[in-house]
Amino acid sequence: MAGDAHLRIGELSRRSGVSVELLRAWERRYGLLRPQRSAGGLRLYSSVDVERVRAMQRHMTQGLAAREAAALVSQAPAEAAPARTGAPPFDPPRARAELGDALEAFDEPRAQAVFDALLAVATLDALLSDVVMPYLHDLGDRWERGELSIAQEHFASNVLRGRLLGLARGWGRGEGPRALLACPEGERHDLALIAFGLALRERGWRIDYLGPDTPVESLEEAARRTDPSVVVLSAVRREPLEQLVGLATRHRVAIAGPGAAGARVQGVERLTTDPVTAAERLAT
Repeated sequence: MAGDAHLRIGELSRRSGVSVELLRAWERRYGLLRPQRSAGGLRLYSSVDVERVRAMQRHMTQGLAAREAAALVSQAPAEAAPARTGAPPFDPPRARAELGDALEAFDEPRAQAVFDALLAVATLDALLSDVVMPYLHDLGDRWERGELSIAQEHFASNVLRGRLLGLARGWGRGEGPRALLACPEGERHDLALIAFGLALRERGWRIDYLGPDTPVESLEEAARRTDPSVVVLSAVRREPLEQLVGLATRHRVAIAGPGAAGARVQGVERLTTDPVTAAERLAT
């Protein structure tokens, strides 16, 4: 057992970017963590546990289900990774600024390099919660104020959409519960929904993604054929969500996005927080 076990689970959560609830679930279900007990009976975690959590995250980002990822981590030697030399620590404000500078200058190669560097130092949850989603919100606000052109907004959104969908490769594999994700007809803003799907995948779910502007008939057909554990629909406006009343009578349905708060739909769950928090809530 590692001799540097001094971290409480809250500190392990802060260092890894994984919620306390999910860490406890991974320890309970898969034996991922190997805490020692203090004299007072508290669980204390080591740097090896930090690296095991990070390895778990890497495997799941590559498309493995939680159980498969945990099995791979358990087979690997339990050694703390060497410290990265020359790699700056994860600094969300600086990361958002660097990413924004590249995107708004139409410098796609530099933006890709910034994104690659972030993947090396941050968990996917932290990347989504602390960099990508705050930047997208700021991007939209500045576009509305006339500080950015339509071209800049479209370029930045499309580069990030491409990267997030790249991370989503294989998110339908595994044995976890199944989620069907879509934006209803007339709704084209799907970046937050993609981020939600990635965060839900990190929690062991399988994702079937229909994308933006999905007609009700297509949603009904997909739900009938895949029999998902939940259907998650996201929209900026409430009206597209209100057209889906019938779906909620046959399936568990959650609605998200700015339109969810005011939508007059009965029998649905409302996910009105950021994508990672919403995924954590739905998965527990």
